[in-house]
Amino acid sequence: MPATHIHLVRHGEVHNPGGVLYGRLPHFHLSEKGKKMAAAAAKAIHEAGIKPTKLVVSPLLRTQQSAEPFAEQFALTPDLDERIIEPYNMFEGRKVSAKTVLLRPHLVFHLRNPLQPSWGESYVSVVERMMKAMREVAESVSDGHVVFVTHQLPIWMVHRHLSGARLAHNPSKRRCSLSSITTFEYEDGRFREVSYREPAAELISVDKGAV
Repeated sequence: MPATHIHLVRHGEVHNPGGVLYGRLPHFHLSEKGKKMAAAAAKAIHEAGIKPTKLVVSPLLRTQQSAEPFAEQFALTPDLDERIIEPYNMFEGRKVSAKTVLLRPHLVFHLRNPLQPSWGESYVSVVERMMKAMREVAESVSDGHVVFVTHQLPIWMVHRHLSGARLAHNPSKRRCSLSSITTFEYEDGRFREVSYREPAAELISVDKGAV
């Protein structure tokens, strides 16, 4: 029997005093609050009576740190998987606002097609790699639950894909807060979203660095 459930967990708050879009840039680590958020997510899984048999983690520092409470709580060794990494974004390292972009014509060019989007990895590409990773991991596990520690946009793309919604969307409308848990049931080769939780809701403030 393959895994029965995949839990997509977003990383905790990142130390980002400059308020830049951090994307795939290295060295962006969790803040102290972010570490508490990650611990809250692991605690929520434990208190739900779930015992994950596998822990899959995006290779970025913030996700590896967010996976530490899960590794400790459930005695699991994280498996790094490039397929669940944050999408590439050409605005990485910049403070992104309408003013800063409009004052630089070469940056405006990258906004020419928000449906793709033209400023980074396509939504279709994100869905394809995420779904491939989820399916392969689910089929490699003998029953039970799997935790993926990943990023906001990959999780949101899986949600929209499986719900039949258009992939193009308003980023400000995403339902995927820091250290949230979006759970999918896997049965007969198909995924179905079954729950969404925000165990660190009381700790969340404005997230300025999400793609």
